[in-house]
Amino acid sequence: MTRNTDPVVKALEQALADTYTLSLKTQNYHWNVVGSNFFELHNLFEEHYTDGYAAADELAERIRALGAAAPGGLRAFQEITKVADAKDAVDAKAMMDDLIESHAAVAATLRTGVEVAENANDPATADMLTGRITAHDKAAWMLRSIRA
Repeated sequence: MTRNTDPVVKALEQALADTYTLSLKTQNYHWNVVGSNFFELHNLFEEHYTDGYAAADELAERIRALGAAAPGGLRAFQEITKVADAKDAVDAKAMMDDLIESHAAVAATLRTGVEVAENANDPATADMLTGRITAHDKAAWMLRSIRA
């Protein structure tokens, strides 16, 4: 029996584009953050974007494992993503607010992807996406805690 993986692939493409875009935004903020908590945020942002790029690789490889080509390139991601680009010339608090909102958006994308994967009887994808939800929830929590 063959199964239709198209909805799962579409959900993974959305997760990949959102994850990559958030990682790129976070790296931008890593480069440009200033202020009294520079060192803490600079290091935290690096931790977050490094994790995000590793996650993007895992998402792309899952798409390939399902027999589809993974989208790549900034134009492709820009057409798919729901995550806004980094804001220019903002302070550390605005960066954190933007990243908190973006982590929540990616977690929402992933929750939808879990539902799609479960409906398609794809527990491997559902499990992978669930793990990523945990990572984004934790990142948002850390940023909210610093922001408080």
